[in-house]
Amino acid sequence: MNKALQTVFEYHETTKHAQQRYARSLGYMDWSTQPNPFRNYNASDSIELPLAINNATPPYHLLDTDLPPAPLLKESLSQLLQFSMGIAAWKESGGSSWAVRCNASSGNLHPTETYLVLPPVLEEQDNKSTVFHYTPKNHGLEVLATIETSFWDELPKGSFLLGLSGITWREVWKYGERAFRYTNLDAGHAWQSVVVSTKMLGWKTTRLDSINDVSIDTLLGLAQEDRFFEKERGDILLVISPQTVDSSLNLDTLLQSTPLRFEGIANQLSPTMQHWDIIPEIENATMQAQIAQRAVAAQSIEKEATQESKNVVLQRRSIHIMQKDTSEITKEQFHTLLNSVVHSLDAKENSAHLCLMVNRIQEYESGLYILIRNERDLKDLKEQMHNDFLWRATDAEYLYLLESKDVKMASKAISCTQDIASDGAFSLGMLCNFSEQLQTHGAHRYKELYWECGAIGQELYLEATSMGLSGTGIGCFLDDMMHGLFGIKDNRFQVLYHFTIGRGNVDSRIITKPAYNRS
Repeated sequence: MNKALQTVFEYHETTKHAQQRYARSLGYMDWSTQPNPFRNYNASDSIELPLAINNATPPYHLLDTDLPPAPLLKESLSQLLQFSMGIAAWKESGGSSWAVRCNASSGNLHPTETYLVLPPVLEEQDNKSTVFHYTPKNHGLEVLATIETSFWDELPKGSFLLGLSGITWREVWKYGERAFRYTNLDAGHAWQSVVVSTKMLGWKTTRLDSINDVSIDTLLGLAQEDRFFEKERGDILLVISPQTVDSSLNLDTLLQSTPLRFEGIANQLSPTMQHWDIIPEIENATMQAQIAQRAVAAQSIEKEATQESKNVVLQRRSIHIMQKDTSEITKEQFHTLLNSVVHSLDAKENSAHLCLMVNRIQEYESGLYILIRNERDLKDLKEQMHNDFLWRATDAEYLYLLESKDVKMASKAISCTQDIASDGAFSLGMLCNFSEQLQTHGAHRYKELYWECGAIGQELYLEATSMGLSGTGIGCFLDDMMHGLFGIKDNRFQVLYHFTIGRGNVDSRIITKPAYNRS
């Protein structure tokens, strides 16, 4: 085993939560060093984007159909960003205020930043390709670099690049050594948030798996470390286009034209930072070249009519309290939720399966279930899990009943004694093909597995919201207690993320205000 893989396996084991010992963190909230949730580049030129709140968007249930592509204009770019990485609302309570964004984030800390690489589209670009940074607080763009390139000739007209980066310090501040996990879950949430927003415009999104992290850093200006106080690293690079683009697209032409020096100095997010040796170690270990996953056919799912897609995105919330007396859902709602994520979300082979703890679903027994998202793993999972599991097929495709029993106490205990896991209709853990994927595809795959889980979480949020239900991602869970419940004996499979769905309690003491106020 190479050193990078060894570091990944050691990091994952070290940062597990257990009943006797949680993963290490500071242990309290150091408010004096709380990171600024908004990045900006001082001394860079900025462009204000028009608000898209009054734009008509397609019905949510039609987003997986072939919608006509919108032209690439300032207005369509604005809509894409506002309904994916923008602010959905401001909240106020007890003299404090905070932003709620369209993309979910662990602890609302938002480590993910957004960049655009655009061909000459906007009047402000002076006919030059441009690297921009998106500023969600004021819904604008900052100009970081201009590029002279013929790269766009290789792509369909109306194509551009969107990059997602991560500032792990924002998560380290609260979560310590486990922060790298959450930073990459957030990247997955952001990725799927962008995918959904592009669908509203009839555009296609392709994650490039032919580019390494060093090249992403170069393209977005993140390799210029003297411009940053807190380390920021490139994660995901997307091509957004009216047509589906090959994920192995060659970017050499663009990279060769990228300037060595960008405009603007990144604002300092905290006066000082905690240092955890394990964080740069895992960041460096996972900066390996990607090995592309096997492509699979995209699946379109028929859905019941719900509401306008922008309303679903803007109403998504992370619920802190579930109303257990009203959290029962119908079998049809349950099936709709599962159908939204059972097939690949990115036309690549799935690695995550859903281990469900069902509490309140009509026509379903309480107990343990599993949704198989890749039949490749079915035989191995049957061998890995408890020998007395039933593996009884249900009315939902690929969903199996494993054991009938009351699992409310177990689901709460596993989720760090949080009531939201037991008071909803069901909770789940995302169980990934782990050691085989890492050994086959390398250390970078560790991040990708979290991206897949984060994307599933974002899709479940939106699907639940569209039906008037509530969801919450759960990052605090006892890893090996969950493995023990399902009989997982080694790291062949590992749970990377938890989620719960039901009906949330809305705190009337919290005031909601508009995301953007412009005269």
